[in-house]
Amino acid sequence: MIRTLLVRGLLLGLLAGLVAGAFAFAAGEPRIDDAIAFENAAAAEHAHDHDHAHDLGKAHAEHEHGDEAEVSRTGQKAGLFLATGLYGLTVGGVFALVYAALRGRVGPRSDGGLALASAGTAFAAVIVVPFLKYPANPPAVGDPETITSRTLLYLAMVGVGLFAAVAAVTAARRVTAGPWERGAAAVVAFLVPVVVASLLLPGVNEVPDGFPASLLWEFRIVSFGTQLVFWAAFGVLFGWVCDRARRPAVPA
Repeated sequence: MIRTLLVRGLLLGLLAGLVAGAFAFAAGEPRIDDAIAFENAAAAEHAHDHDHAHDLGKAHAEHEHGDEAEVSRTGQKAGLFLATGLYGLTVGGVFALVYAALRGRVGPRSDGGLALASAGTAFAAVIVVPFLKYPANPPAVGDPETITSRTLLYLAMVGVGLFAAVAAVTAARRVTAGPWERGAAAVVAFLVPVVVASLLLPGVNEVPDGFPASLLWEFRIVSFGTQLVFWAAFGVLFGWVCDRARRPAVPA
């Protein structure tokens, strides 16, 4: 059964990843092009202010993302689907293994309900929690020298989100009162570590002067929307297939 769930998770994760990639391509690529144009313009202006040909060539080489870059924009756009497909494969496989461990032990008894609940919980823990503290940034936003520290902070919030999800499930299982009491206990158990971590961890604000605020938030909304599309598609597909597989065969 675990093997069947794993294959199911891999295939449906790949499909959901391609759907999310299509959304990101249609809604996100124009924003990335605008951000790259801003980055190149800022680099050219900086080099012009210094009035050194060497600085101009160096800045252009560091910031050029067009067709003459090591990976052209056309290649980057094609690689988007490869990235989201691989992401879907990885997430789908891990999700299937976790789902197999949870099945029949916690959550809704129906396979479809458990799949939707698990996908929603994973989305909240792994995507929403870190996004609220450290939202995605487009090109030209962020100091390259701080990328390691920013990545570690983001991963720390992912860990907090997973811990909060486990705490919420544990609290709901231990409360023996009605559904409202269990729900309240789960919400409180989830929010407490998230709020504490959000207050204790340092913020990151490396948006350069003059960067369009509308472009920044449009990019962040599209980035969040891409994850929402993926998890919604994957949760619905996985739950639907699990429910279909659970139904007894109808004799001819």
